[in-house]
This record gives sequence, structure tokens and C-alpha cells, in this order.
Amino acid sequence: MKTLCQEESIKVPKGIKISIKSKLVEVTGKHGSLKRNFNHLPIELWLANGGKEVKARMYFAKSKQLSMLRSVCSHIANLFEGVEKKFEYRLRLVYAHFPINANIVNGGKTVEIRNFIGEKIVRTVHMLPGVTCEKSATTKDELVVSGTDIELTGRSSALIHQSCLVKDKDIRKFLDGIYVSSHGVKED
Repeated sequence: MKTLCQEESIKVPKGIKISIKSKLVEVTGKHGSLKRNFNHLPIELWLANGGKEVKARMYFAKSKQLSMLRSVCSHIANLFEGVEKKFEYRLRLVYAHFPINANIVNGGKTVEIRNFIGEKIVRTVHMLPGVTCEKSATTKDELVVSGTDIELTGRSSALIHQSCLVKDKDIRKFLDGIYVSSHGVKED
């Protein structure tokens, strides 16, 4: 069963500029600007109410295809939150015996991980563009990854996590690694 016309809308927060040109959404706020391209989706995107609202519309779609309307609105909401408040992921260094040593170099753009389960190899993880990493001021053995783009921030923290996976051992026993303990919008 196809739906003739379905529409979703999202309010634009105060203090944020948004422009939509042929499904390319550009959002500017106090933490910079973000772009996102929705060219691959068969939807209409436009600004309504004098630029106070973003609307997305789809014609002749089945229920599975209609789900992309809400997804697009969620992506745009993430852009708003990113340029307004920034996203942050908190990672904890977990070890049983050999203390993991994490050094942040290159002004927060690179993380060097040493002494993971006693290995001599130095693991180097480069942050994706627009993402910075720092050691937590309050908690011991904690890294804070922050950035405006939710996807790049999440991917950077995943790269850190994946660099410290235990190989050729029982992972139920060897629980060492760097794990994401919490993530969300940065509290100012």
C-alpha cells in the first residue's frame, strides 16, 4: 500500500542559520558550520514559515521508504545540536594488570596508546577532521572525544576502541581495552 503524500517537519532553533539548496543542507551556529547532502534520497526538502521550520515531503512511498523522512529530520536535528552545543564521547581505559598509557599529541588530533596488555607496539589513532581528544580533568584513565559532527565524533571514538581489541585470547577473561562509557551532547 503506497501513501500518497507524507510530510515531516522540524523547528529551527534560535541563533542558527540554515540554508537548503537542492537537498544540500548547511547549518551554521556558534560552534561553526556543518554540511550534509541528502541527494541520494527521493524526498523534497525546503524551508517553511520564513526559515523557522524545515519540511521534508515524500510522494507515493511504501511504509519502509517513509522511514527515511524521520531519519532525515533526525540527521538535521543532530546538525542543530552539533553547531549549538557539540557532542562528546567519554572513553575509559580498562586494564587488569598492565596499565594502558594514552598520550594525546598533535594538539588533540592524535592519540598514542602504549603498554596495552604489556605489548611494546605503539598504537596511533588519528582523529577525523573537526574532532579533538583530551584527557579528562576529573577522572583518572578517561579520554574525552568531542566535535560538532555526531558521525565523525562517534567514528573517532570507535577507532580508539577498535585499536585496543584483544586478539587470540579469551575475551571473557581478558577485558582490557578502551570502552565508551557515555556519550551525548556536551554540557556547558
